[in-house]
Amino acid sequence: MQPFEPHKLPLTDLDWRQLLPLVGQANAALAYYDGLLAGIPNPAVMLSPLTTQEAVLSSRIEGTQATVDEVLEQEAGLLKEGEKFNDIQEISNYRKALFDARAYLRDYPIRLGFVCELHRTLMSSVRGKEKTPGEFRRKQNWIGRHGCAFDEATFVPPNPVQLHDHLQA
Repeated sequence: MQPFEPHKLPLTDLDWRQLLPLVGQANAALAYYDGLLAGIPNPAVMLSPLTTQEAVLSSRIEGTQATVDEVLEQEAGLLKEGEKFNDIQEISNYRKALFDARAYLRDYPIRLGFVCELHRTLMSSVRGKEKTPGEFRRKQNWIGRHGCAFDEATFVPPNPVQLHDHLQA
């Protein structure tokens, strides 16, 4: 299997007639959501639990097993070091990265250096912390069933030699 080769950007063959109704629906949903938040004195009170839930669900792809309740218990000081501590730390890092990104994107566009900073935040004090946090990979990797060889991969991401150029584009 060959490494994936991303399409050249910007895409030139988009069928805008097909996308426009979807853009309208998305815009309406965002306006509705924005209106709901505008009616709440402190939107952070509502957004914090949603952010925690997003962090829990998104961290599961990495194998974490903690629940929203366990994250909240640890934040309240009720859960001490133990079996779930590392999973909860990964989720907490994810939440911090989300909040950092939100603050950063108010004033700046997405930059690769900031992506690296977010990765450093995600990997702080958790498994994988020794695997060059905040840096783009230098080795080819692949996705497949546990223990599969490169040629049995389901997906092979772009070659690390070309990765920076693809991300820059």
